[in-house]
Amino acid sequence: GVIKAYRNGMPYGKAYSTGVQTFEKEKYHVVFGVRHLPTGGNRMFAGKILRANLYDRVLTSEEVAASADNREREYVSDLALIEQMSAEDRVRLEMLRRRIDQLQKEMKEADEKGKQKVYSTVSANPGAMQIHLRGDVTRLAEEVQPGGIAAVGGKFEFGISATASDRERREKLAEWMTDRNNGLFLRVIVNRLWHYHFGTGLVETPNDFGFNGGRASHPELIDWLAMKFRDDGMKWKSLHRLIVLSATYRQSSATRPDEMQIDAGNRALWRASPRRLEGETLRDSMLAAAGLLNLTAGGPGYQDVTVTPNNGTTYYEPIDKIETAFQRRTIYRFVPRGGRSAILDSFDCPDPSVTAPRRQVTTTPLQALSLLNNEFVLEAAEKLAERSAKEAGPDPEKQIERMWMLTLGRRPDDRERELSLQLVKQHGGVALGRALFNSNEFVVLE
Repeated sequence: GVIKAYRNGMPYGKAYSTGVQTFEKEKYHVVFGVRHLPTGGNRMFAGKILRANLYDRVLTSEEVAASADNREREYVSDLALIEQMSAEDRVRLEMLRRRIDQLQKEMKEADEKGKQKVYSTVSANPGAMQIHLRGDVTRLAEEVQPGGIAAVGGKFEFGISATASDRERREKLAEWMTDRNNGLFLRVIVNRLWHYHFGTGLVETPNDFGFNGGRASHPELIDWLAMKFRDDGMKWKSLHRLIVLSATYRQSSATRPDEMQIDAGNRALWRASPRRLEGETLRDSMLAAAGLLNLTAGGPGYQDVTVTPNNGTTYYEPIDKIETAFQRRTIYRFVPRGGRSAILDSFDCPDPSVTAPRRQVTTTPLQALSLLNNEFVLEAAEKLAERSAKEAGPDPEKQIERMWMLTLGRRPDDRERELSLQLVKQHGGVALGRALFNSNEFVVLE
Protein backbone atom coordinates (compact mmCIF):
# COMPACT_ATOMS: atom_id res chain seq x y z
CA GLY A 1 0.00 0.00 0.00
CA VAL A 2 0.88 3.70 0.10
CA ILE A 3 1.36 5.63 3.35
CA LYS A 4 0.93 9.42 3.23
CA ALA A 5 1.89 11.63 6.17
CA TYR A 6 0.12 14.86 7.16
CA ARG A 7 1.06 17.47 9.75
CA ASN A 8 -1.52 19.94 10.99
CA GLY A 9 -3.77 18.80 8.16
CA MET A 10 -1.20 19.52 5.41
CA PRO A 11 0.83 16.96 3.39
CA TYR A 12 4.22 16.29 4.96
CA GLY A 13 7.19 14.60 3.31
CA LYS A 14 6.91 12.09 0.50
CA ALA A 15 4.46 9.22 0.24
CA TYR A 16 5.88 5.87 1.31
CA SER A 17 5.01 2.91 -0.91
CA THR A 18 5.24 -0.74 0.12
CA GLY A 19 4.14 -3.96 -1.41
CA VAL A 20 0.76 -5.56 -0.69
CA GLN A 21 0.67 -6.72 2.92
CA THR A 22 -1.92 -8.93 4.60
CA PHE A 23 -2.65 -8.72 8.35
CA GLU A 24 -4.37 -11.72 9.91
CA LYS A 25 -7.08 -11.15 12.47
CA GLU A 26 -6.02 -10.99 16.17
CA LYS A 27 -2.32 -11.54 15.34
CA TYR A 28 -1.34 -7.87 14.92
CA HIS A 29 -1.63 -4.76 17.10
CA VAL A 30 -1.88 -1.06 16.37
CA VAL A 31 0.60 0.74 18.65
CA PHE A 32 1.22 4.46 19.16
CA GLY A 33 4.37 6.21 20.36
CA VAL A 34 6.74 3.28 19.84
CA ARG A 35 9.07 2.43 16.98
CA HIS A 36 8.97 -1.31 17.54
CA LEU A 37 8.33 -3.77 20.32
CA PRO A 38 9.18 -4.49 23.06
CA THR A 39 8.69 -1.08 24.62
CA GLY A 40 11.32 0.80 26.55
CA GLY A 41 14.68 2.39 25.91
CA ASN A 42 15.10 4.53 22.83
CA ARG A 43 12.28 2.69 21.08
CA MET A 44 9.76 5.19 22.43
CA PHE A 45 8.79 8.53 20.78
CA ALA A 46 8.83 11.71 22.85
CA GLY A 47 5.66 13.81 23.11
CA LYS A 48 1.98 13.35 23.87
CA ILE A 49 -0.83 11.83 21.85
CA LEU A 50 -3.93 13.98 22.21
CA ARG A 51 -6.25 11.95 20.03
CA ALA A 52 -6.20 8.81 17.89
CA ASN A 53 -8.87 7.99 15.32
CA LEU A 54 -9.18 4.86 13.22
CA TYR A 55 -11.17 4.75 9.96
CA ASP A 56 -12.29 1.87 7.82
CA ARG A 57 -11.40 3.68 4.59
CA VAL A 58 -8.81 6.09 3.12
CA LEU A 59 -9.52 9.72 3.96
CA THR A 60 -9.39 12.43 1.32
CA SER A 61 -7.07 15.44 1.72
CA GLU A 62 -10.04 17.60 2.69
CA GLU A 63 -11.09 15.10 5.38
CA VAL A 64 -7.57 15.00 6.79
CA ALA A 65 -7.48 18.81 6.93
CA ALA A 66 -10.84 18.85 8.71
CA SER A 67 -9.73 16.21 11.22
CA ALA A 68 -6.75 18.35 12.22
CA ASP A 69 -9.15 20.93 13.62
CA ASN A 70 -9.69 20.30 17.34
CA ARG A 71 -13.25 21.53 17.13
CA GLU A 72 -15.85 18.84 16.96
CA ARG A 73 -17.37 18.71 13.51
CA GLU A 74 -18.63 16.17 11.03
CA TYR A 75 -17.08 16.18 7.58
CA VAL A 76 -19.30 15.43 4.59
CA SER A 77 -17.50 14.35 1.42
CA ASP A 78 -18.34 15.53 -2.10
CA LEU A 79 -19.51 12.04 -2.96
CA ALA A 80 -21.99 12.06 -0.08
CA LEU A 81 -23.31 15.45 -1.16
CA ILE A 82 -23.75 14.32 -4.77
CA GLU A 83 -25.68 11.25 -3.59
CA GLN A 84 -28.18 13.57 -1.90
CA MET A 85 -28.66 15.72 -5.02
CA SER A 86 -31.48 15.34 -7.53
CA ALA A 87 -30.77 14.16 -11.08
CA GLU A 88 -31.37 17.68 -12.40
CA ASP A 89 -28.88 19.19 -9.95
CA ARG A 90 -26.29 16.55 -10.85
CA VAL A 91 -26.55 17.45 -14.56
CA ARG A 92 -26.22 21.15 -13.75
CA LEU A 93 -23.22 20.44 -11.51
CA GLU A 94 -21.49 18.51 -14.30
CA MET A 95 -22.12 21.37 -16.75
CA LEU A 96 -20.66 23.89 -14.29
CA ARG A 97 -17.57 21.73 -13.76
CA ARG A 98 -17.00 21.51 -17.52
CA ARG A 99 -17.41 25.26 -17.80
CA ILE A 100 -14.86 25.77 -15.02
CA ASP A 101 -12.38 23.46 -16.78
CA GLN A 102 -12.87 25.37 -20.06
CA LEU A 103 -12.35 28.75 -18.37
CA GLN A 104 -9.23 27.50 -16.59
CA LYS A 105 -7.85 26.28 -19.93
CA GLU A 106 -8.54 29.66 -21.54
CA MET A 107 -6.90 31.44 -18.61
CA LYS A 108 -3.81 29.27 -19.00
CA GLU A 109 -3.59 30.02 -22.73
CA ALA A 110 -4.06 33.74 -22.12
CA ASP A 111 -1.37 33.65 -19.44
CA GLU A 112 1.08 31.98 -21.85
CA LYS A 113 0.36 34.58 -24.53
CA GLY A 114 0.80 37.33 -22.00
CA LYS A 115 4.38 36.19 -21.38
CA GLN A 116 5.42 37.06 -24.94
CA LYS A 117 7.64 40.11 -25.32
CA VAL A 118 7.67 42.61 -28.16
CA TYR A 119 10.80 44.67 -28.77
CA SER A 120 10.75 47.90 -30.71
CA THR A 121 13.14 50.73 -31.43
CA VAL A 122 12.53 54.21 -30.12
CA SER A 123 12.89 56.75 -32.90
CA ALA A 124 15.14 59.63 -31.91
CA ASN A 125 17.58 61.96 -33.62
CA PRO A 126 21.21 60.80 -33.38
CA GLY A 127 22.26 64.12 -31.89
CA ALA A 128 25.53 65.98 -32.28
CA MET A 129 28.78 64.00 -32.32
CA GLN A 130 32.25 65.17 -31.28
CA ILE A 131 35.68 63.80 -32.07
CA HIS A 132 37.02 61.51 -29.31
CA LEU A 133 40.71 62.25 -28.87
CA ARG A 134 42.63 58.97 -29.15
CA GLY A 135 39.30 57.17 -28.76
CA ASP A 136 38.76 58.47 -25.23
CA VAL A 137 35.08 59.25 -24.59
CA THR A 138 36.06 61.70 -21.84
CA ARG A 139 38.29 63.81 -24.10
CA LEU A 140 36.05 65.49 -26.63
CA ALA A 141 37.20 67.83 -29.39
CA GLU A 142 35.34 69.78 -32.08
CA GLU A 143 31.90 68.85 -33.28
CA VAL A 144 31.66 66.62 -36.38
CA GLN A 145 29.30 67.64 -39.15
CA PRO A 146 27.36 64.95 -41.06
CA GLY A 147 29.17 64.07 -44.28
CA GLY A 148 30.81 61.44 -46.44
CA ILE A 149 34.46 60.55 -47.04
CA ALA A 150 36.29 63.45 -48.66
CA ALA A 151 38.83 61.16 -50.34
CA VAL A 152 36.06 59.51 -52.35
CA GLY A 153 34.91 62.84 -53.73
CA GLY A 154 31.44 63.89 -54.76
CA LYS A 155 29.15 65.84 -52.49
CA PHE A 156 30.81 64.63 -49.30
CA GLU A 157 29.63 67.71 -47.38
CA PHE A 158 25.97 67.02 -46.68
CA GLY A 159 25.12 70.57 -45.68
CA ILE A 160 22.83 69.61 -42.78
CA SER A 161 23.09 70.38 -39.08
CA ALA A 162 24.75 68.12 -36.56
CA THR A 163 21.35 67.48 -34.98
CA ALA A 164 19.63 66.54 -38.26
CA SER A 165 17.18 63.65 -38.19
CA ASP A 166 18.15 60.11 -39.13
CA ARG A 167 15.98 60.33 -42.25
CA GLU A 168 17.85 63.43 -43.51
CA ARG A 169 21.22 61.76 -42.89
CA ARG A 170 20.26 58.61 -44.80
CA GLU A 171 18.89 60.63 -47.70
CA LYS A 172 22.09 62.67 -48.02
CA LEU A 173 24.23 59.54 -47.67
CA ALA A 174 22.33 57.86 -50.53
CA GLU A 175 22.67 60.96 -52.71
CA TRP A 176 26.42 61.11 -52.07
CA MET A 177 26.96 57.41 -52.78
CA THR A 178 24.97 57.41 -56.04
CA ASP A 179 26.17 60.77 -57.33
CA ARG A 180 26.84 60.60 -61.08
CA ASN A 181 30.33 62.00 -60.47
CA ASN A 182 31.21 59.29 -57.94
CA GLY A 183 33.59 57.21 -60.04
CA LEU A 184 33.85 54.44 -57.44
CA PHE A 185 30.09 53.90 -57.44
CA LEU A 186 29.95 53.79 -61.25
CA ARG A 187 32.81 51.27 -61.46
CA VAL A 188 31.24 49.05 -58.80
CA ILE A 189 27.90 49.00 -60.64
CA VAL A 190 29.30 48.13 -64.08
CA ASN A 191 31.60 45.53 -62.55
CA ARG A 192 28.67 43.90 -60.73
CA LEU A 193 26.66 43.63 -63.95
CA TRP A 194 29.69 42.27 -65.78
CA HIS A 195 30.09 39.72 -62.99
CA TYR A 196 26.56 38.38 -63.50
CA HIS A 197 26.85 38.21 -67.29
CA PHE A 198 30.28 36.56 -67.45
CA GLY A 199 30.52 34.73 -64.12
CA THR A 200 33.50 36.86 -63.03
CA GLY A 201 33.78 40.63 -62.85
CA LEU A 202 36.51 42.70 -64.44
CA VAL A 203 37.53 43.05 -60.79
CA GLU A 204 37.27 39.59 -59.21
CA THR A 205 36.26 40.97 -55.81
CA PRO A 206 32.95 42.77 -56.51
CA ASN A 207 32.57 44.00 -52.91
CA ASP A 208 36.16 45.16 -52.45
CA PHE A 209 37.84 47.74 -54.68
CA GLY A 210 40.37 48.62 -51.98
CA PHE A 211 43.88 47.44 -51.17
CA ASN A 212 42.66 43.94 -50.27
CA GLY A 213 40.65 43.60 -53.48
CA GLY A 214 41.71 42.26 -56.85
CA ARG A 215 43.13 44.27 -59.73
CA ALA A 216 41.03 44.97 -62.81
CA SER A 217 41.83 42.66 -65.72
CA HIS A 218 40.85 45.42 -68.17
CA PRO A 219 41.16 48.77 -66.31
CA GLU A 220 40.51 50.90 -69.39
CA LEU A 221 37.37 48.89 -70.20
CA ILE A 222 35.87 49.29 -66.73
CA ASP A 223 36.56 53.05 -66.86
CA TRP A 224 34.93 53.33 -70.29
CA LEU A 225 31.89 51.32 -69.18
CA ALA A 226 31.53 53.54 -66.09
CA MET A 227 31.56 56.71 -68.20
CA LYS A 228 29.18 55.16 -70.75
CA PHE A 229 26.81 54.20 -67.94
CA ARG A 230 26.94 57.76 -66.57
CA ASP A 231 26.47 59.43 -69.98
CA ASP A 232 23.45 57.20 -70.75
CA GLY A 233 21.66 58.57 -67.73
CA MET A 234 22.69 55.65 -65.44
CA LYS A 235 20.10 53.39 -67.08
CA TRP A 236 20.59 49.72 -66.26
CA LYS A 237 18.77 48.48 -69.33
CA SER A 238 21.14 50.37 -71.65
CA LEU A 239 24.14 48.83 -69.90
CA HIS A 240 22.64 45.33 -70.15
CA ARG A 241 22.01 45.83 -73.86
CA LEU A 242 25.54 47.10 -74.43
CA ILE A 243 27.07 44.02 -72.77
CA VAL A 244 24.92 41.29 -74.34
CA LEU A 245 25.30 42.73 -77.85
CA SER A 246 29.09 42.92 -77.57
CA ALA A 247 31.38 40.59 -79.52
CA THR A 248 32.96 39.49 -76.23
CA TYR A 249 29.64 38.24 -74.84
CA ARG A 250 28.74 36.44 -78.09
CA GLN A 251 31.99 34.45 -78.34
CA SER A 252 32.05 30.68 -78.62
CA SER A 253 33.06 28.61 -75.61
CA ALA A 254 35.28 26.39 -77.76
CA THR A 255 38.83 26.04 -76.44
CA ARG A 256 42.10 26.62 -78.30
CA PRO A 257 45.25 24.86 -77.05
CA ASP A 258 47.60 27.83 -77.41
CA GLU A 259 45.34 30.21 -75.50
CA MET A 260 44.63 27.58 -72.83
CA GLN A 261 48.34 27.33 -72.05
CA ILE A 262 48.63 31.09 -71.62
CA ASP A 263 45.31 31.91 -69.89
CA ALA A 264 43.47 28.82 -68.64
CA GLY A 265 41.36 30.96 -66.29
CA ASN A 266 40.12 33.09 -69.21
CA ARG A 267 40.87 36.40 -67.48
CA ALA A 268 41.67 37.89 -70.90
CA LEU A 269 38.17 36.89 -72.11
CA TRP A 270 39.42 35.11 -75.25
CA ARG A 271 36.38 32.77 -75.15
CA ALA A 272 33.02 32.43 -73.42
CA SER A 273 33.54 30.60 -70.14
CA PRO A 274 31.05 27.75 -69.54
CA ARG A 275 28.93 28.61 -66.49
CA ARG A 276 26.86 26.26 -64.40
CA LEU A 277 23.38 27.58 -63.75
CA GLU A 278 22.71 29.04 -60.32
CA GLY A 279 20.34 27.11 -58.07
CA GLU A 280 17.49 29.58 -58.59
CA THR A 281 17.92 29.61 -62.38
CA LEU A 282 18.07 25.82 -62.46
CA ARG A 283 14.82 25.55 -60.48
CA ASP A 284 13.09 28.05 -62.77
CA SER A 285 14.35 26.18 -65.86
CA MET A 286 12.84 22.90 -64.65
CA LEU A 287 9.51 24.61 -63.95
CA ALA A 288 9.57 26.23 -67.41
CA ALA A 289 10.33 22.93 -69.16
CA ALA A 290 7.49 21.27 -67.26
CA GLY A 291 5.12 24.06 -68.28
CA LEU A 292 4.52 25.12 -64.68
CA LEU A 293 6.46 28.38 -64.35
CA ASN A 294 4.27 31.30 -63.27
CA LEU A 295 5.70 34.45 -64.89
CA THR A 296 3.57 36.89 -62.88
CA ALA A 297 5.75 39.86 -61.94
CA GLY A 298 5.65 41.63 -58.60
CA GLY A 299 3.30 41.11 -55.70
CA PRO A 300 3.76 38.99 -52.56
CA GLY A 301 6.27 36.16 -52.62
CA TYR A 302 5.69 32.53 -51.69
CA GLN A 303 6.75 30.45 -48.69
CA ASP A 304 7.64 26.84 -49.49
CA VAL A 305 8.23 26.07 -45.81
CA THR A 306 6.13 24.89 -42.89
CA VAL A 307 6.38 27.40 -40.02
CA THR A 308 6.25 26.06 -36.44
CA PRO A 309 6.65 28.51 -33.50
CA ASN A 310 7.82 27.00 -30.21
CA ASN A 311 8.73 28.91 -27.03
CA GLY A 312 9.93 32.02 -28.83
CA THR A 313 11.80 30.09 -31.52
CA THR A 314 10.46 29.65 -35.05
CA TYR A 315 11.24 26.44 -36.93
CA TYR A 316 11.03 26.17 -40.72
CA GLU A 317 10.63 22.85 -42.52
CA PRO A 318 11.17 23.05 -46.33
CA ILE A 319 8.47 21.73 -48.66
CA ASP A 320 9.85 20.15 -51.85
CA LYS A 321 6.50 19.58 -53.56
CA ILE A 322 5.49 21.78 -56.51
CA GLU A 323 2.29 23.28 -55.20
CA THR A 324 0.47 25.93 -57.23
CA ALA A 325 1.68 28.75 -54.97
CA PHE A 326 5.30 27.57 -55.38
CA GLN A 327 5.38 27.78 -59.18
CA ARG A 328 6.59 31.36 -59.30
CA ARG A 329 10.16 32.30 -60.13
CA THR A 330 12.58 31.64 -57.30
CA ILE A 331 13.37 35.34 -56.94
CA TYR A 332 9.99 35.62 -55.17
CA ARG A 333 10.84 32.90 -52.64
CA PHE A 334 10.75 33.81 -48.96
CA VAL A 335 14.16 32.71 -47.71
CA PRO A 336 14.15 31.94 -43.96
CA ARG A 337 17.51 31.29 -42.37
CA GLY A 338 16.40 27.97 -40.93
CA GLY A 339 14.37 26.69 -43.89
CA ARG A 340 16.89 26.32 -46.67
CA SER A 341 15.94 24.35 -49.77
CA ALA A 342 17.91 21.14 -50.24
CA ILE A 343 18.22 21.45 -54.02
CA LEU A 344 19.16 25.14 -53.87
CA ASP A 345 21.74 24.41 -51.18
CA SER A 346 23.35 21.65 -53.22
CA PHE A 347 23.88 24.13 -56.06
CA ASP A 348 25.69 26.67 -53.89
CA CYS A 349 22.82 28.99 -53.03
CA PRO A 350 24.37 31.25 -50.35
CA ASP A 351 23.48 30.97 -46.69
CA PRO A 352 20.90 33.74 -46.11
CA SER A 353 22.33 34.51 -42.68
CA VAL A 354 25.61 35.89 -44.11
CA THR A 355 26.58 38.20 -46.96
CA ALA A 356 28.02 36.65 -50.12
CA PRO A 357 29.87 39.04 -52.47
CA ARG A 358 30.13 36.22 -54.99
CA ARG A 359 28.91 32.64 -55.08
CA GLN A 360 31.12 29.63 -54.80
CA VAL A 361 30.84 27.20 -57.71
CA THR A 362 31.38 23.58 -56.72
CA THR A 363 30.90 20.22 -58.38
CA THR A 364 29.79 17.48 -55.98
CA PRO A 365 28.06 14.07 -56.18
CA LEU A 366 25.23 15.54 -54.10
CA GLN A 367 24.22 17.71 -57.06
CA ALA A 368 23.70 14.69 -59.31
CA LEU A 369 21.83 12.86 -56.55
CA SER A 370 19.56 15.89 -56.00
CA LEU A 371 18.70 16.06 -59.71
CA LEU A 372 17.82 12.37 -59.66
CA ASN A 373 16.01 11.90 -56.36
CA ASN A 374 14.75 15.25 -55.04
CA GLU A 375 10.96 15.32 -54.79
CA PHE A 376 10.81 18.63 -56.66
CA VAL A 377 12.80 17.18 -59.59
CA LEU A 378 10.71 13.99 -59.67
CA GLU A 379 7.49 15.98 -59.88
CA ALA A 380 8.94 18.33 -62.53
CA ALA A 381 10.05 15.32 -64.63
CA GLU A 382 6.57 13.82 -64.32
CA LYS A 383 4.94 17.06 -65.51
CA LEU A 384 7.48 17.30 -68.36
CA ALA A 385 6.53 13.81 -69.56
CA GLU A 386 2.82 14.65 -69.33
CA ARG A 387 3.31 17.88 -71.26
CA SER A 388 5.30 16.15 -74.01
CA ALA A 389 2.67 13.42 -74.39
CA LYS A 390 -0.07 16.03 -74.62
CA GLU A 391 1.73 18.21 -77.17
CA ALA A 392 3.38 15.50 -79.30
CA GLY A 393 0.68 12.85 -79.30
CA PRO A 394 0.94 9.10 -78.64
CA ASP A 395 4.08 8.49 -80.75
CA PRO A 396 6.99 7.81 -78.29
CA GLU A 397 9.61 9.16 -80.71
CA LYS A 398 7.78 12.45 -81.10
CA GLN A 399 7.37 12.67 -77.33
CA ILE A 400 11.12 12.14 -76.92
CA GLU A 401 11.87 14.82 -79.49
CA ARG A 402 9.55 17.23 -77.70
CA MET A 403 11.20 16.57 -74.33
CA TRP A 404 14.62 17.30 -75.83
CA MET A 405 13.36 20.55 -77.34
CA LEU A 406 11.77 21.68 -74.08
CA THR A 407 14.86 20.97 -71.97
CA LEU A 408 17.89 21.41 -74.27
CA GLY A 409 16.43 23.45 -77.13
CA ARG A 410 17.44 20.97 -79.83
CA ARG A 411 16.46 17.63 -81.34
CA PRO A 412 18.39 14.48 -80.37
CA ASP A 413 20.78 12.92 -82.86
CA ASP A 414 20.33 9.32 -83.98
CA ARG A 415 22.36 7.81 -81.13
CA GLU A 416 20.65 9.98 -78.50
CA ARG A 417 17.25 9.15 -79.96
CA GLU A 418 17.98 5.41 -79.80
CA LEU A 419 19.15 5.53 -76.18
CA SER A 420 16.21 7.73 -75.17
CA LEU A 421 13.74 5.33 -76.78
CA GLN A 422 15.25 2.37 -74.91
CA LEU A 423 15.02 4.26 -71.61
CA VAL A 424 11.40 5.29 -72.20
CA LYS A 425 10.35 1.74 -73.14
CA GLN A 426 11.93 0.29 -69.99
CA HIS A 427 11.21 3.01 -67.40
CA GLY A 428 8.83 5.56 -68.94
CA GLY A 429 9.05 9.24 -69.84
CA VAL A 430 9.68 10.38 -66.26
CA ALA A 431 13.05 8.61 -66.25
CA LEU A 432 14.05 10.43 -69.45
CA GLY A 433 13.01 13.74 -67.89
CA ARG A 434 15.23 13.07 -64.87
CA ALA A 435 18.14 12.17 -67.17
CA LEU A 436 17.72 15.36 -69.23
CA PHE A 437 17.54 17.52 -66.10
CA ASN A 438 20.77 15.87 -64.92
CA SER A 439 22.66 16.38 -68.18
CA ASN A 440 25.57 18.81 -68.43
CA GLU A 441 23.86 20.46 -71.38
CA PHE A 442 20.92 21.43 -69.17
CA VAL A 443 22.92 22.41 -66.09
CA VAL A 444 25.85 24.21 -67.77
CA LEU A 445 25.46 27.31 -69.96
CA GLU A 446 27.86 27.30 -72.91
